[in-house]
Amino acid sequence: MHYAYPPRKDSHPAPFRPRRSGLPRIRRSHLKTIILIALAIVGLIWLFSGSSHKGRRSITGKPPVVIVTVFDDRYDNTAYSQHIKDNRVLYAEKHGYGTFIASASDYDLAGSPASWSKVVAMRHAITKFPDCKYIWYLDQHALIMSPDPRVEEQVMGGRKLEDMMLKDHPIVPPESIIKTFSHLKAGDVNLVITQDKDGLATNSLILRNGEWAKFFLDTWFDPMYRSYNFQKAETHALEHIVQWHPTILSKLAIIPQRVISAYSTEKRGAQYKDGDIAVIFAGCSGTGTKSCANEAERYKQRWRTAFGADH
Repeated sequence: MHYAYPPRKDSHPAPFRPRRSGLPRIRRSHLKTIILIALAIVGLIWLFSGSSHKGRRSITGKPPVVIVTVFDDRYDNTAYSQHIKDNRVLYAEKHGYGTFIASASDYDLAGSPASWSKVVAMRHAITKFPDCKYIWYLDQHALIMSPDPRVEEQVMGGRKLEDMMLKDHPIVPPESIIKTFSHLKAGDVNLVITQDKDGLATNSLILRNGEWAKFFLDTWFDPMYRSYNFQKAETHALEHIVQWHPTILSKLAIIPQRVISAYSTEKRGAQYKDGDIAVIFAGCSGTGTKSCANEAERYKQRWRTAFGADH
């Protein structure tokens, strides 16, 4: 029995075609899953970038300024506290400002001195007034004496601030080798503060609201600094931060003390004179003839007359 020969091969074979890998088939089989994962990643990126963008939204400046004052519970004098509150409210109402009055006991300071409450109170005020342009922290032992000056014009106004800024000036005079920036412009300033005879004066300062302000306050309130037991608590902590962190020094302006924090006595710093915006009772005590309440009484009639509130 004869079998047919197999067909002869073509003398012109087809071009070589590489064997297909199984990888494309795997990708096709998982294409839907890959697309869903990719969409999820894009969604997360959009979500976080959207949140960041919201954080950088334009601040409306309503109100232009919020005055922050924190009361130390150790000074339990209802009449005195009301005197200070009335002073803040009358000044704020005149200019359309906000007020944020807090108590040191409102905040958990984890055993740190009560004076640290000013830092967290400013952070709290920004949360409550996210559209304010400036925060003016003013110590409880102080009175606003001149009703007319507006903070955003007389202190933070570009040309005014430019003229007042102490450039290339020691942070802690006279020994400090760290100085304020000589080339800093008013538009770049986010923190305005003064000095007294001891160094930086944290009893009156002005902070421009924004992301930098939040970063600054969070840095200042860091538990590490609160645990250092600085002799003057948050004041010495701030001096340390400013001298070791260029990110903060580069936004700091020091201005003459009497602009926002004149003292009732020259023993500790520049003494108050008529026309100054505020007077601070530096070194006053809780009781006795030198008590903070007695110091405030010396100025009560003067500021109420200036505000037209003596009737």
